[in-house]
Amino acid sequence: MKQIPTKMNAILMTANGDYDKLKYVSDYNTPIPKENEVLIEVKAAGVNNTDINTRIAWYSKNDNSSDDASWSGNSLEFPRIQGADVCGYIVAVGKNIDEKRIGQRVLIEPSLQKVNGDQLENPWYFGSECDGGFAQYTVVSNEHAHEIQSEYSDTELASFPCSYSTAENLLTRANVNKNDIVLISGASGGVGSAAIQLARARGAKVIAITSASKFETIKALGASTVVSREDNLPDVLGKNSVTVVIDLVAGEKWNEFLEVLKPKGRYAVSGAIGGAIVELDIRTLYLKDLSFFGCTILEDEVFPNLIKRIERKEIKPLLAKIYKLKDIVKAQKEFLTKKHIGKIVLEVV
Repeated sequence: MKQIPTKMNAILMTANGDYDKLKYVSDYNTPIPKENEVLIEVKAAGVNNTDINTRIAWYSKNDNSSDDASWSGNSLEFPRIQGADVCGYIVAVGKNIDEKRIGQRVLIEPSLQKVNGDQLENPWYFGSECDGGFAQYTVVSNEHAHEIQSEYSDTELASFPCSYSTAENLLTRANVNKNDIVLISGASGGVGSAAIQLARARGAKVIAITSASKFETIKALGASTVVSREDNLPDVLGKNSVTVVIDLVAGEKWNEFLEVLKPKGRYAVSGAIGGAIVELDIRTLYLKDLSFFGCTILEDEVFPNLIKRIERKEIKPLLAKIYKLKDIVKAQKEFLTKKHIGKIVLEVV
């Protein structure tokens, strides 16, 4: 068995706030797995919106207070190790877990239904309600560490868990199939670019929304049509022209999504980077027989299906840039420029 150090490198979020609340340490206690947990040596961890939103208390509905700033709306505990996108290797297991798992390469399912084998009443998010992967070692309930057989590198695999499971969940909830025309907002981001690939893997036609400078790259991912963020969607695409909207933006253009949806269309949302407050003419909802899906908690089949798609190479990793763990502030600042396509990943050494 691998010799496991008692201290490890980690990024600690010491409070809600700016980048100064992220502290790199080299002497944090290495976690010890409980009876139904596994200990994972982290090799790479991706940067995503949820980590940043949690740090700045964006999820709080009470003046950015720590009292309700976790992903689930509960209070945060500090210090907290964030990081939901994790690729690593199991190096130790709890007493109830088969030791044959030691040595397995795994991806961690970021939406947690269980903690130490116990079913949660309200699911957690890895790195929010519990410590995550911005560290050399992390623990998770055995069920959420999914073995993967792949030729992709650790940093490439770390680009998948959060973005691709979110995208797969959106498509699963909206029941996207080969007969659909799918409009995807925020198409150059991690979830958006994942949704393009996953929708194409289902045989659907994809229309993507992005900035003009990224048109060719987004087409190369599989989008048959690309439109600008500045375009008026009903004018460019036509009213009642798509069957599904996968939305990560919301904001002031939100009603345009409903205009381009065909009657009995499906709208699935898992982000609001363009603005969280929108106005709905309820007549549009019922007169067009639309279905709305808020998508956060992963359906049971989503992560296992994602693992299979990765292993079959139906989807590919999109690495924008790799940083060292200690350079997390640089990584998050670049992430927020939104100039990249795909994922920014931290290499954990």
